[in-house]
Amino acid sequence: MKFWQPITWAETDQLIEIARFAEEVGFHGVMSGDHALYPGTMEAGYPYSDSGYPPQTEESEYPDQWALFGALAAATSRLHFTCGVYVLPLRNPIEVAKACATLDILSKGRFALGAGAGWMREEFDIYGVEFKTRGKRLDECLEALQILWKPELVEYHGQYIDFPPIRLAPAPENDIPIYIGGANKLALKRAARYGSGWIGTGNHPDEVPGLMREIKELRKQAGREQLPFETLVGLTVKPELSVFQSLQDSGMTSGLNMPFDYALGKGSSLDDKKRLMERFAKDVIHRFT
Repeated sequence: MKFWQPITWAETDQLIEIARFAEEVGFHGVMSGDHALYPGTMEAGYPYSDSGYPPQTEESEYPDQWALFGALAAATSRLHFTCGVYVLPLRNPIEVAKACATLDILSKGRFALGAGAGWMREEFDIYGVEFKTRGKRLDECLEALQILWKPELVEYHGQYIDFPPIRLAPAPENDIPIYIGGANKLALKRAARYGSGWIGTGNHPDEVPGLMREIKELRKQAGREQLPFETLVGLTVKPELSVFQSLQDSGMTSGLNMPFDYALGKGSSLDDKKRLMERFAKDVIHRFT
């Protein structure tokens, strides 16, 4: 099993040192988070809390993902990177395809695109992108990316994404993994159809085996069960060695340490974060069999 450290909301000026230390103590990768902005007013539309409001505030830091991953790739040599998740239908897939290809080359294949539909209506409204069609737009973005990464002239003509014959150079040197995030049935189907992995939204260990079976069946229905597939699952209980060991045979391939804000509270020091990662590495990563 691989292990990832979430770095969402960590102070931006600490991120390079966090990544270096994560690599040093044995994490497979770090997972960031993405939002384009925080609106002055927000409706209760967050799907993963009882209140309908998200855990972040207007002070929560969401650095630009492409600048961040480029810096972290330059500062490390083995660590992998993904986003849990990038709000893909909010963006232009041509620009995303070029950024991903560049990162793939410069990181030597250590980057995976974590993508999801997004939930914040205000974000889409401010960007001028229709919120209610984001799922269909996401599907077209995922199809377009696979085409745009080919080293040749390509074109795509969808309802929302449309471009004539074009070529993006450089093309990626590796098959860029795409991890689809989300907890609802549509997200699971999308992961099975388009993804090479799935990012959970936080699950109790008792839920994980059923989710793994469901994803496996959906991948079989999509005719893609023979392809490699990663499952990155954050748990809603204390991340202990015995819990991860019990889930290994269910199909779960990657476990997450706790986000810093959840484990340490907001505004923790770099030293506190290092101690948290070091303890997880000692208690879980280095003892996992």
